[in-house]
Amino acid sequence: MVMAPGASDSDASTAAASVGSNVGRGRTAWWSKVRQSTVDLDAVELRRRAVSRGATAVAECPIGERCTVVGVLRAVTLRPREGVPAVVAELFDGSATVNVVWLGRRRIAGIDPGRSISAEGRINERNGARIMFNPRYELLRGSDD
Repeated sequence: MVMAPGASDSDASTAAASVGSNVGRGRTAWWSKVRQSTVDLDAVELRRRAVSRGATAVAECPIGERCTVVGVLRAVTLRPREGVPAVVAELFDGSATVNVVWLGRRRIAGIDPGRSISAEGRINERNGARIMFNPRYELLRGSDD
């Protein structure tokens, strides 16, 4: 490294560290763009599949109305509600998420993270999150969804 007249070794090491950290940030920014692009493409594909099945986008479902949504389960948990067991699944359809809740159940065969499903029920809102209780549902295969 060529140093300017009057510059010390500590100035040079500081400049080198700065260049090195910028390279790391550039890679991180690039990877974030690649990752975001993949997420966006997945969301577009989910919306395309849902529309092909005649489903409504979760983001467009009117609160209090019955609608059919199609998406992928991101997470499935057992959360007792007021002493009653409940299976709660987060369904993502490319536009938004809805928590699908089956009351009185500890486990439902086939309801697992990564699974595509179609759910029909009344969309409500609780604490700012969309929620659907005890929906009629259909497990979808890879070629069906």
